[in-house]
Amino acid sequence: MKINIKRLMQEIEYYAQFGQVLGEGITRPSFSHGDYEVREIFMNELEKMGLEVHVDAIANIWGKLPCEREDASTIVIGSHLDTVPNGGEFDGALGVLVAKEIVQTLLENHIKLNHHLEIVSFTAEEPNDFNLSTMGSRALTGKLTHSQLMNTSDSTSFKLSEAVKKAGGDLDGISEIKRDDLAAYIELHIEQGKRLEKQNLSIGIVNQIVGIYRDHIQVSGEANHSGTTMMLDRMDALTAASEMVLAVEIVTRSFNTDAVATVGKLNVFPNAANIIPGRVEFILEIRSASREERFDIKEAIYKEFNRIQESRKVIVKYTNILDQQECTFDSEIVRYLQHAAHSLNIPYTTFASMAGHDATHLAGITKAAMIFVKSINGKSHSPEELSLPEDIEKAANTMLHAVLLADKEI
Repeated sequence: MKINIKRLMQEIEYYAQFGQVLGEGITRPSFSHGDYEVREIFMNELEKMGLEVHVDAIANIWGKLPCEREDASTIVIGSHLDTVPNGGEFDGALGVLVAKEIVQTLLENHIKLNHHLEIVSFTAEEPNDFNLSTMGSRALTGKLTHSQLMNTSDSTSFKLSEAVKKAGGDLDGISEIKRDDLAAYIELHIEQGKRLEKQNLSIGIVNQIVGIYRDHIQVSGEANHSGTTMMLDRMDALTAASEMVLAVEIVTRSFNTDAVATVGKLNVFPNAANIIPGRVEFILEIRSASREERFDIKEAIYKEFNRIQESRKVIVKYTNILDQQECTFDSEIVRYLQHAAHSLNIPYTTFASMAGHDATHLAGITKAAMIFVKSINGKSHSPEELSLPEDIEKAANTMLHAVLLADKEI
């Protein structure tokens, strides 16, 4: 038994129309016009398949294929349909549409399961104007409170509660959203990196999601006139920060591991052409599968920061804003995915995800794991994002057979 790859690729192309801007990729953040459109289409398609469809309090969309036992627990498969600005057609949507294709394949083959099987499309997995990413999965797992959600607005002061209501949810019911009937969660996603491509592999089994550490860093120097202040008299916060950014790259490379560190946001004050920058603020992010390694990298980076602070005569202050621990997926679900790939003669590797996903949060309430599909040139969050049909087919069939194995053995 295998999925219909031609039908799946047609679905991917169809969904890519919503939020698409010619030459600029897909912009379909949650609660945008394109998102509302695609939600309606997705729910209608699930209903046509004969699934029991409902939208929960945070506007996650669920489609249930019930089994004969009403009291059976539930296996969930899915991902998200929202995108980043100018994104691609595979990130998130592929996982939802593969889940839909798996259910369609089971229906066509008249397969009866021992568990209920549900497709989910989570709300707002990607960063959005409400500044709450992985919103749907965090709300489901109790990590976002009613008051926190009710007090959230976007940059135009439009309330999240109104956006959720338009999508069919209701934040007043958020306390009732939790699920205690889940047997497993399996998510398929594009890799968003080059590791599979470098190994010439179509799929990777994900057994862990790395931890993420972020500090807000403020570099204070002395603002002064750019023409009258001689070079030796300057305390330039920007040149100090620039040296610090380079130090982040040099130090992290020296560890020679899969750990990564990034400065991806930087603000300069007063940010004028004729004024020496007096203050710079930036975010340092470190990602690694090991808490100890993250600490060691941070300490090595800060040793360089201290050296730069002294030599540049600036003041550096640090404030931690995120210390998210690594997530280890369930070994049983990982084994089902590995066994399925082996039984289909599909080569694979097992590794940690360097990016966060909804599965990170689901792992706190049920057995969970992920499967990655090769990303061509490692492209993601870009119009150039691409995964090939032959790779998608292998990943989808692996997931299909892992679901059948989980249904049999859990």
